[in-house]
Amino acid sequence: MLLRDLLAPLLPVSVIGEDSIEITSLTADSRKVKPGCLFVCLTGFTVDGHQYAAQAVENGAVAILAEKDVDVPATVVRVPDTRRAMAMLADRFYGSPTRQLKVIGVTGTNGKTTTTHLIDKILRDQKKKTGLIGTIHMRIGEVTEEIKNTTPDALELQESFRRMCDIGTEYATIEVSSHALELGRVRGCDIHTAVFTNLTQDHLDYHKTMENYRHAKSLLFAQLGNSYDPQRLKTAVLNADDEASRFFATVTPARVITYGIDQAADIRADEIEISTQGTTFVAHTFAGSIRLSLKLMGKFNVYNALAAIAVGLAEGIPLAEIKASLEQVPGVNGRFESVQAGQPFAVLVDYSHTPDSLENALVTVKEFAKGKIFCIVGCGGDRDKTKRPIMARIATKYADLAVLTSDNPRSEDPEAILADMLAGLGEVAPERYTAMVDRREAISHAVSLASEGDVILIAGKGHETYQIIKGEVLPFDDREVAKEAIARWKSE
Repeated sequence: MLLRDLLAPLLPVSVIGEDSIEITSLTADSRKVKPGCLFVCLTGFTVDGHQYAAQAVENGAVAILAEKDVDVPATVVRVPDTRRAMAMLADRFYGSPTRQLKVIGVTGTNGKTTTTHLIDKILRDQKKKTGLIGTIHMRIGEVTEEIKNTTPDALELQESFRRMCDIGTEYATIEVSSHALELGRVRGCDIHTAVFTNLTQDHLDYHKTMENYRHAKSLLFAQLGNSYDPQRLKTAVLNADDEASRFFATVTPARVITYGIDQAADIRADEIEISTQGTTFVAHTFAGSIRLSLKLMGKFNVYNALAAIAVGLAEGIPLAEIKASLEQVPGVNGRFESVQAGQPFAVLVDYSHTPDSLENALVTVKEFAKGKIFCIVGCGGDRDKTKRPIMARIATKYADLAVLTSDNPRSEDPEAILADMLAGLGEVAPERYTAMVDRREAISHAVSLASEGDVILIAGKGHETYQIIKGEVLPFDDREVAKEAIARWKSE
């Protein structure tokens, strides 16, 4: 594509140099520059891409998109905001792929991964060709790929959508993080349906206040647009039991479908029963009522299922067929996942790394635990410190023994993170908790104490297969470590 054609959507813009050159690729990473590339200078939290403009030209970049002066032997395109311009250029360069797809974006503090997988299952059972982008991986057709961020940056995202379109994909279901919304990663995306799960404390290291966090989430619903084209009607699916939904309903021009348990909603669940076998409930919808028996455990998974039901109904899928799809889902990787190694007690691995998700998980465990409850939990380094004492209090509130430990300490001292957690325990009896920096030791300790009928919840990492300690990424999988500990327990 010629540079001048690529730049057509941008205003204001100034071009210093030749604008009839051919652009063959876009990147914001100077290491990925190829001949014919347009290099985008992004100003980040720790790195300023403008400092790499010369290196990008040396590597073959023929044009530089910048918001500051750069002195390089290549065409320089000046714009006020390179991040905003990058999203517009990515959409144009890749042929506006989201206008050819139905993109379903799911945002919220907890439940995004499970909800996207449930929606994807419903659509695939309808013989739709789908793509999936989220925390665990990206799937294009039947090929899965590793992913760095829950929501990739605008360049990678649009390129991924293009690849989906090229193989005939009809739907793309994606997790949309608050960071992605704040940083404009989904600008230029024509979102078909936006789903809200819940809003609870997380990422305050970045957003600073819950109001800012809520505002970031609201952008997904505001970006649904004002068009009421009957061929591409937009839908906002909102959790009626979460106060933030009232705000989101005011900022979106799309039609709104609500779901919930406690409050009046378009899709509502009652008669909820939770057991070690799963969860049953009756869903009352504008398309009728139906009883579902999920293999997934927990009230929080009822919410996830209701959100998926709303999306299915919005797409015209019969309620009975939605039910059949949801009842087949065995679980989602690292989400309340059972570890089976021949032990007489339950071991569950869950991604719960926020106060709300940890409490939801432990409340669910309380529903079916016949013996003691052990909770292994840590808090990530270089992240929201205010939730650390809260997480510790929740663990000791519901568990007979809370084992506080490490969970990706990153650049922080894990002892300091544990001190922040312990500071929240106040008058909690010392026999209700212990602290062990080594996560492997913490898991082994809980397993060594367990007896028949007990439940061990290993919280925080879920599907992750690593620990980040002092900048080093070390192999670590809670599920495998638990199996090793169980093997030792059985041999003793």
